[in-house]
Amino acid sequence: MALLDSCRIGARYDVIGHPPLPDILRKKTSRGADEIWEARPRWNRDPMPPGTHEVTALDINGAYLSALKTHLPLGTLERSTGNIHSNRRAGIHLITPPEWDHGTYLPNPLGAREEPGPLWVTEPTLRLLQRLANEKYGHLCEPPVIHESFTSGSTEYLFEKFRQVLRDAREKSITENDEITLEYVKSMYSKFVSTMGESNFNRELYRPDWMHIIRSQAFANLWLKVHKAHTAGLTPVRAMGTDELHIIGNWRTVFTEGRGVSDVKVKDVYTTTTQEP
Repeated sequence: MALLDSCRIGARYDVIGHPPLPDILRKKTSRGADEIWEARPRWNRDPMPPGTHEVTALDINGAYLSALKTHLPLGTLERSTGNIHSNRRAGIHLITPPEWDHGTYLPNPLGAREEPGPLWVTEPTLRLLQRLANEKYGHLCEPPVIHESFTSGSTEYLFEKFRQVLRDAREKSITENDEITLEYVKSMYSKFVSTMGESNFNRELYRPDWMHIIRSQAFANLWLKVHKAHTAGLTPVRAMGTDELHIIGNWRTVFTEGRGVSDVKVKDVYTTTTQEP
């Protein structure tokens, strides 16, 4: 938090650490969960393409660090109803999600959800679904229907200087082969996200809305990488969490291998064999 405060000196927007929150953002029990669905992917291609194939398991670098650049609500979340969305606001939304008919080759952007019906999603999930409903993405689904929202005026740059400082520290530690500092920097941004919701380790910030939004942005970023691989002619076969992507094909034509935030690393290479149906 001290680093965040130093990065916020002279900033245009104030960080409101303890705004009033709607009940849907409050845990029902001390160890329970609130009502927000983060759209975490847990997808395996089914059926696998027939034949024997070499699969590369890729690790997406700095997933949470990249996700700090996302549309975050600045002030108190205000309730609204109706199928209306403003790109100048951000928050959480009760939607009826569209049907998804592409699960054999692309993961559902809602993640591993099995229950039907309306659900509360975050800004990144809503915006991803809206993008997939337009012509650029080939109308992969119908637009989601919004029933109710809690939003505030937003910015994509609330944590931008903070993100850049951590990115530069990460790159410096890699250049200097300083693995201890690198792991420390990684833990800084992952702990920052995980403790901004409700944690005894961070009393200065209680923004579960931001925590859910940043996590969902990381999941949405992974989904977009799966789609990028698919449209480039590769065969995605697995997508998990924020940073795990398994691909059949020459992935180096699409992604850059390295340790930078925008790069990917090879975690494993293995072979799969699937019989013809």
